[in-house]
Amino acid sequence: MIKQLIAKTLRQVLKLTPNASIYSPPLPQDTQAIEFTYLGTAGFVIKNQQRTLVLDPYLSRIGVTELLRPLHTNTDLLKKYIPQADEVLIGHAHYDHILDAPELCKQTGARLIGSTAACMVGRAAGLPESQLVETQGRENIACGAWTVRGLPSIHGKAIMGRIPIPGDILSPPIWPPKLLDLKHGLVLNWLVDTGSLKIVHIDSADFIADELKGVQADVVCLCAIGRKYRPNYVKDVVELLKPKWIVPCHWDTMFTHFEDEPDYIPSVDLEGFVAEIRAAGVEPIVMPIRGKQWFKR
Repeated sequence: MIKQLIAKTLRQVLKLTPNASIYSPPLPQDTQAIEFTYLGTAGFVIKNQQRTLVLDPYLSRIGVTELLRPLHTNTDLLKKYIPQADEVLIGHAHYDHILDAPELCKQTGARLIGSTAACMVGRAAGLPESQLVETQGRENIACGAWTVRGLPSIHGKAIMGRIPIPGDILSPPIWPPKLLDLKHGLVLNWLVDTGSLKIVHIDSADFIADELKGVQADVVCLCAIGRKYRPNYVKDVVELLKPKWIVPCHWDTMFTHFEDEPDYIPSVDLEGFVAEIRAAGVEPIVMPIRGKQWFKR
């Protein structure tokens, strides 16, 4: 019953008929396309036949009351849904972006790539230095035939006009951590260049315009929550990056189980977000959690 009500709400938000799909239909798949899997919150798996790159994985989706206790990763979900990874990129070190990353790196041997704060979290969880790549942004990092670059950014005012859990992590926190141990640190928007497709991942609803100048993206994964606090958010992103597609992310509550239908956050105004994207001349692609899309330039 709850799942049906959530699905009905999403259909109403997106102005879909009762029998219509909530989400955008898959784009054509072929061997040259880049496959995206949406993990909920700001998480994605981006892959082709040669490379698997994971952004901000958070499958554990800890319940509200559990946030008052030390935070634990759901290792079984990671094994089931992300069996392979070469790199794990972290946009910032809040729990819903980084908590699952160290365990995923342990399971797959992937490198954890991110800020000082992100690497301190990796160290706290027991990752060896050989699996940590610390960056302050603005440098190209080779990932096989792909290249990634962190674009320094700022955290959006996500809750009541305020930035949640601000600050940096300059030494390894306790592990398992508590909610307030995981401050955001340096925020990085990621540019992923696969050679055939360029992707920009913005995991918090703000950015530094000068850092995006001269960058072009085919696909932008764009945070929805808190965007109302950043004037001209969509318009400026489109003018700077000139994408063909925008994939809204971080529009769910983060508290439902990963295998269940997600709760939609009404204050996000997904309907308005999609309308703004279309008005800017870009195709919005709304993906379900665990859903896949294929993008090709």
